[in-house]
Amino acid sequence: MKQYKVGIIGATGMVGQRFATLLENHPWFQVTALAASARSAGKTYREAVGKRWLMSSPIPEKMADLTVYDAAADIEKIASLVDFVFCAVDMKKEEIKALEEAYAKAECPVVSNNSAHRGTPDVPMVVPEINPEHTEIIKAQRNRLGTKRGFIAVKSNCSLQSYVPALHPLKEFGLTKVLACTYQAISGAGKNFETWPEMMDNVIPYIGGEEEKSEQEPMKMWGHIEGDCIVNATSPSITAQCLRVPVSDGHMAAVFASFEKKPTMEEIISIWKNFSGEAQRLQLPSAPKQFLHYFEENDRPQTKLDRDMEGGMAVSIGRLRPDTQYDIKFVCLSHNTLRGAAGGAVLLGELLCAQGYMD
Repeated sequence: MKQYKVGIIGATGMVGQRFATLLENHPWFQVTALAASARSAGKTYREAVGKRWLMSSPIPEKMADLTVYDAAADIEKIASLVDFVFCAVDMKKEEIKALEEAYAKAECPVVSNNSAHRGTPDVPMVVPEINPEHTEIIKAQRNRLGTKRGFIAVKSNCSLQSYVPALHPLKEFGLTKVLACTYQAISGAGKNFETWPEMMDNVIPYIGGEEEKSEQEPMKMWGHIEGDCIVNATSPSITAQCLRVPVSDGHMAAVFASFEKKPTMEEIISIWKNFSGEAQRLQLPSAPKQFLHYFEENDRPQTKLDRDMEGGMAVSIGRLRPDTQYDIKFVCLSHNTLRGAAGGAVLLGELLCAQGYMD
């Protein structure tokens, strides 16, 4: 695979920092541009982040002395330095939409961690193991934007990464309805316990916008391309409750599901253990070898023990059993800033490169 020059837009935030650590020694990608808000512009990355560095590993040496650009004012300059950018900015939704379109129109593809364009009908929202074919809509998006190379692709909400991958291979049984209760780590809010001490010994039963995303975004991922847009699926029906819990990293979900044709527990476990997708077929650098891990133990998966499975890119599942109201219930877990955020976006970037969209 050829080498690609990449930029990180929003490099000083928690997800931007995670991008930096993941891309430090990436075999395909070399970081050649970092950008953030105007107040960080002109400083070195080390100076711009300062004491706000939240990763357990140090600032990557190759990036520490790079000068940070203004994400909004320096678009043309950044576009000239990179083949594409990863975007993880903290701005208002309409501002993010405009910023990402500006990069795309500057012929700089955008792989976004942000939610702003997830509802845009010709912007693919892709988990490589689930709906890699949705990248085919990029041609229609380029026609709309009037670009030759530029486009926007997004990853889904972090909470979906725990339970949608487990449900996806079970759709062959006619998945009809789903109840998902998620228990989400504080890093999903860009915080740690030092910056959010109120979360110690506490649970907050509300995360703004999260339940709507959890109920609606799977419909787009399970939809199909029709003409110049992605048409959302109409089933299954999904209802969700999302809680913030005092955990540093790792989103867990308690899931209940019903089917037109109820599978046996043995069938489900076999399907999970044998499931793989396009990311595994292409052997993408960030792809887990085993995407779905099933635990037989009653007390697994556990956040502390299992969130880092396969570099934090695998999904852990356990406690599968029949339910009295639904057909089945189970628990699942994913690392929210790896598979759920920056890692999922890097994997999507790898898929787009393998498919030729970055050439």
